[in-house]
Amino acid sequence: MNTTQFRGAGKRTAMTCLLAAMPLSLMGIPAAAHAAYPEKPITIVVPFTAGGVVDSITRNIAEKMGAKYNQPIIVENRTGAGGAVGTETVARAKPDGYTLLSVSPGHAGAPSLNKSLSWNPIDDFRAIAGFGNVPNVIVVHPGVPVKTMSEFIDMAKKSETPITYGTAGNGTSNHFSGAMLASMAGIELEQIPYRGQSNALTDLMAGRVTMMPLTIQLAGQQIQAGKLVPLAVTTATRASSLPDVPTVAESANLPGYEVGTWFGFVAPKNTPSDVIEQLSRDVAEILQSPDMRETFAGIGLEVHYRNPAEFDAFIADEFHKWAKVMKEAGVEPQ
Repeated sequence: MNTTQFRGAGKRTAMTCLLAAMPLSLMGIPAAAHAAYPEKPITIVVPFTAGGVVDSITRNIAEKMGAKYNQPIIVENRTGAGGAVGTETVARAKPDGYTLLSVSPGHAGAPSLNKSLSWNPIDDFRAIAGFGNVPNVIVVHPGVPVKTMSEFIDMAKKSETPITYGTAGNGTSNHFSGAMLASMAGIELEQIPYRGQSNALTDLMAGRVTMMPLTIQLAGQQIQAGKLVPLAVTTATRASSLPDVPTVAESANLPGYEVGTWFGFVAPKNTPSDVIEQLSRDVAEILQSPDMRETFAGIGLEVHYRNPAEFDAFIADEFHKWAKVMKEAGVEPQ
């Protein structure tokens, strides 16, 4: 230390006392509460029913987080309004890193469908991490007389009434998959929204709805058992778990068609940056663990980590994309 700054023990003692009395934030040092994060249980809100793909992925990551932090990680399913109810809970939560939200496409697309939302995916949240993508596969009941996407579109064009398709609710990737297909193929489809994919699948299996863009996790076993017929996957490239099933773009000659079910965590907008960064680093580490990659491969998740800045930008892109698609499809916010 430069002796010209401190002359004598008395002044050094005075300076020491002054520094001790200063708030850590004024010295550029993170507050002790953040350094010790997490000091108590963390709640991750899943805005959909238990048992679905969002819930499954969240619980797998939460289990690893709990072991790492030596704190309980509580996964809370708060359903309703296509995910809007649970999302609002987190938007209004204390921004301290102890209430997080598990998000999927409906998070970015909801404002295009619901004009009464009290939250905005860009303005009211901070991204933590993106996890990756699960392809949807468009399936029909075996009793439907089609085997390809082109045959399905021809059937829809000849039908006197709109073809029904099941979804997990407004603003979900199932809904977006059907809306984009209807718009690009020039056909009429009627969405039948349910409280979750599992509920919609039950009616699809019973023949009460004709078609569903279903996540591969739920569709796989039923396809293998011959209880559902896969027509096409909704992503830009074929899914590794269903390599013989073509994409919608290639099978129906609809270039540019692409919808996937992506996942990630976000937090209320004023959550401290050091907490966001710690959570993101830890999620990245969890995603790269061999046992987690094996688990996710089993449910069709193609892991692709996005850091907070990348995930924020991705959500903004999705927000604008679906606003454009819904407008072109003639869907007005209700």
